[in-house]
Amino acid sequence: MLIGCAVPVSGPWATPAGQLRIARRAEELGYHSLWTLQRLLNPAGEVEDARSRRYHKVGDPLVTLAYLAGLTSRIRLGVAVVNMPFFSPPLLAKQAATLDQVSGGRLDLGLGLGWMPVEFAASGVPMERRGARAEEFLAALRALWAQEVASYDGEFYRIPPVRMEPKPMQRPGPPILLGGGAPPALRRAGRLADGWVSSSTADLSTIGAQIGIVRDAAAQAGRDPDALRFVCRGAVRVRPAGRPDRAPLTGSYEEIGEDFARLAAEGVTEVFVDLNFDPELTGPDTDPAASLDRAEEALEALRPAG
Repeated sequence: MLIGCAVPVSGPWATPAGQLRIARRAEELGYHSLWTLQRLLNPAGEVEDARSRRYHKVGDPLVTLAYLAGLTSRIRLGVAVVNMPFFSPPLLAKQAATLDQVSGGRLDLGLGLGWMPVEFAASGVPMERRGARAEEFLAALRALWAQEVASYDGEFYRIPPVRMEPKPMQRPGPPILLGGGAPPALRRAGRLADGWVSSSTADLSTIGAQIGIVRDAAAQAGRDPDALRFVCRGAVRVRPAGRPDRAPLTGSYEEIGEDFARLAAEGVTEVFVDLNFDPELTGPDTDPAASLDRAEEALEALRPAG
């Protein structure tokens, strides 16, 4: 199982300097990948809830990866996820292709459907029929990447014959990982994507069953399930050992390492350490320097073997 890590993307520590510090240290330690996430907007006032309050000071994930692409050389660059409803296929095709070019072919593109109503309202797009829209979006995106003259004529997206250049460095395009935990989303990943990526709220005790749904859908579509990638966002929280009610990926470094082994046994092909969901590091009153120190300690302790 490959090991990656998320850069600081939420809270006071999510500065360009903090992101660069973690990115360079992760590359030095042999981590496979760096990851960001998207949060376009947050609700304010009475509609703000505990889930949305996790996302403070979140910059654009693709711009962040472009910045880190120029300051790293080997480590892969992933986003988990950008939400398709907030883009047109040509816009995301152009941005992803350019990022793949400037990174030397290191982009892994995670795509999702979105879940926060305020983002849909502010973007002027409906939440209804997101799954059907996503299937057309993927087809249009891949046509723009792969075809010299591309066109698409669907229910939701229509693209006249066009040329989109430059093409991505990775051919026919960057690997696409779909998010989502509901059975239709899992089956869509199996039918259409290069893999699946779990969310920060995923129940890791059932991740093997979710992977099984993706694999079954791939087989039913005539695809090779063994060729798919299964990426777990590891919402790690380092805490004292021995808690009787310990949740997966919460505890001592030894306990978290044991959880990694269980994830591998369940079929996860890559896990990335994501400390952005630990309020002790990302809360509004935390000290960014102390958070970065704790993150570096975690990277040292959880570094890939070899």
